[in-house]
Amino acid sequence: MSRKIIVSTTLLALLSGVPVSIAQDTPAAVPLVAPTIDDAAITQAIDKGLAYLKTQQLPDGGWATEKQPPAITALVLKPFARDPKTGPQADFVKKGFDRLLSFQVESGGIYKDAIANYNTAISVSALAAANNPEYKPAIDKAITYLKGLQWAPGVVGPKGESIADADRTMWDGGWGYGGSSRPDMSNTQMALDALHDAGLKPEDPAYQRALTFLTRAQNRSESNDQPYAGNDGGFFYTPARGGESMAGHLDLADKKEPRSYGSMTYAGLKSFIYAGLNKTDPRVKAAHDWIKKNYTLDENPGMGAADPEKSKHGLYYYYHTMARALKAYGEPTITDANGVAHDWRKELAAKLITLQQADGSWVGDKRWMEDNPIITTSYVVAALQELQRE
Repeated sequence: MSRKIIVSTTLLALLSGVPVSIAQDTPAAVPLVAPTIDDAAITQAIDKGLAYLKTQQLPDGGWATEKQPPAITALVLKPFARDPKTGPQADFVKKGFDRLLSFQVESGGIYKDAIANYNTAISVSALAAANNPEYKPAIDKAITYLKGLQWAPGVVGPKGESIADADRTMWDGGWGYGGSSRPDMSNTQMALDALHDAGLKPEDPAYQRALTFLTRAQNRSESNDQPYAGNDGGFFYTPARGGESMAGHLDLADKKEPRSYGSMTYAGLKSFIYAGLNKTDPRVKAAHDWIKKNYTLDENPGMGAADPEKSKHGLYYYYHTMARALKAYGEPTITDANGVAHDWRKELAAKLITLQQADGSWVGDKRWMEDNPIITTSYVVAALQELQRE
C-alpha cells in the first residue's frame, strides 16, 4: 500500500472516530485536521448564551438564590463584563456587581457562610474583568484575604491547625475551601486565576509558594519526591492524605498511585505558567506531554478509567480550564498520540457549539452542579471568549 493511501485512510478513520493503528511507514505528523468554524460562529454562540443568562437574572441583581453561593453571580458577570456588546457599564451588569459586592465582609472575603476561597477567587476574577477603578479597593482587600488562606509555614487555622502537623506537611502552598480545609488543585487553581486576573506578577511570593503544592500534585517523580508519585506527567486532585484523585488510583505492587486526569492537568499546566514557568521547564513539558497523549473533547480524560460512568463528570469545568490553559500556553495546535495535529481552538469551539441548547444554554451531568444551566452556560461562554483570537 502506498504512503498516500495509508495517510488518507488514517485520516478518514480518525474523523469517523474509529480506533487506528498507524502503520510503520506513516509520516510522524499527520496533516492538521480542523473543523470549519469561524469567529462569527463563536460570537453567535456567545450572544445566544449571554441572552439566556440575562433572562435568568433575579430581581436583587444576582443569579444566585438565597441558598446558593454568590460565586454563581460572579461566574455570570465575568463573561458579561468581557463582552464588547454589553460590558460592565450596562445597567443590569452594574446591578449584578452591586449584588456581588454586598457579600464582601470586613476581612475582604466575598462569600456567604462557607466555601470562602472559591467564592472570593471567582468574584475577584469577575471584578477584574470589569476593569473599573471603583472596584479596585474591593479587589485589593479580596486579594489580601486570599493570600491569607494559602497554607504556608506560620499559618494557623481557626482550630490551631498548622502545616507543621505531621499529617499536613503536604498542604504547603495550596488553597482549600477556606478555614481549616485541606488544599486541593481545584481551589488552588481558582486562587491563582484570581491573582493572575488581578494583575499580580509571577514574582509574587504567593505564586512561588504555590509551586511547592503544584509540584507535589503532579505525577512526576523526578520533581515530586513523595512516595505516591507516578511518572506520566499529569495532575491529580491533592497531595494531601497520601495523594487523592477524583479519578481513583492505580493499584501497583508497591504503592497506590493517584490517577492523573484532564481537568486537573490543564489546571496544573495553567498554574505553572501563571507562576512564571516556561515551556522549557521539565514540569511544564511533562504536563503538556500528558495533554498531548490524552487529547480529547469527548470526556474528561482519566475520569472514566476506573468507572466509565464518571467519564463526563466535570466535563464543562474541563472545557473551561482547557481553554484558559491552552491559551496561556500559547501554541495554536496540539499533536496527539496518533500524530494528528489539532487546531484546538476550532475543535473546542465546534464541540461547544454542537452542545448548545435551543434556548442558548448548556447543561451537563449533575455531578459538581453542572446540571445547573446558569453555571454551565457561564463556563462555556467564558471558554468561548478565550477561543476568540485577540
